[in-house]
Amino acid sequence: MKIGFCGLGRMGVPMVRRLLQAGHQVHVWNRSPGPAQTLAAEGATVCPTPQALADACEYVALCLFDAAAVEAVVFGQAGLAQSAHLAAIVDHSSIPPDATRLFAQRLQAANGAQWLDAPVSGGTGGAAAGTLAVMAGGPAQLCDHLKPVLSAYAHRVTHMGPVGAGQVSKLCNQAIVTTTLAAIAEAIALAREAGVDASRLSEALQGGWADSTLLQIFVPRMTQPPPAPQASLDTMVKDLNTVAALAQAQGTAMPVVSAVGQAWRMASRQGLGAADASQLIRLYDTQSNTGDSA
Repeated sequence: MKIGFCGLGRMGVPMVRRLLQAGHQVHVWNRSPGPAQTLAAEGATVCPTPQALADACEYVALCLFDAAAVEAVVFGQAGLAQSAHLAAIVDHSSIPPDATRLFAQRLQAANGAQWLDAPVSGGTGGAAAGTLAVMAGGPAQLCDHLKPVLSAYAHRVTHMGPVGAGQVSKLCNQAIVTTTLAAIAEAIALAREAGVDASRLSEALQGGWADSTLLQIFVPRMTQPPPAPQASLDTMVKDLNTVAALAQAQGTAMPVVSAVGQAWRMASRQGLGAADASQLIRLYDTQSNTGDSA
């Protein structure tokens, strides 16, 4: 299938690679040319503008940082919406549900194209391995039609309801992830200050009720030297702010997530925003990433 892809960041590049490996014809556009040229050497076709990309591809996927970036790429000068050839956008970005619904309405009015909000979970490792989880909102028929494409980088694609439902599901995901990571960071700090080798917590708790994918991944990332960023701390803050806004608008009580959000914001204000999300540990533990002495 011929597919367009806009946004070649930490997630976008491995997702495009998976599409190419699956045999799809992929046209790409990115604001900075470096990643696009790298993928061109691997078989992708580079387009000069989003509009040119949509002129070549009926279906275009996005993986952008925030709603402002999505709006600019879709509705800005030489944006995707300027193309009469565009049939649908698949938005893998994590943005507010109300913005998603508004963009879908604007796109429908502009050229009749459909919108599938399809944020992902699983990180850069999941993108490279093709094991991402996609939670989708929009027309069910469109979701079914595109599942063979999405399966290049997703192990599971779940249709959650109308436009916006995918973004709400991603916010639920982020609420769980951020609170769990904060609990792991606090547990590591507790162990260290008690003289226990915190790096062995993932082994000791494996198979018990505290075990999880996050525990197995993030205990090593929090107890070893700082890793190269996969998901930045500020990405988590962005999503937590969106969770807070939705909860306030609906009147949903979320006392745990609210308290955890303050910890993430404090870490960001301490200059850790560009670091890997695992570096939340630095807020709790003065011994972070210096190695366990126990």
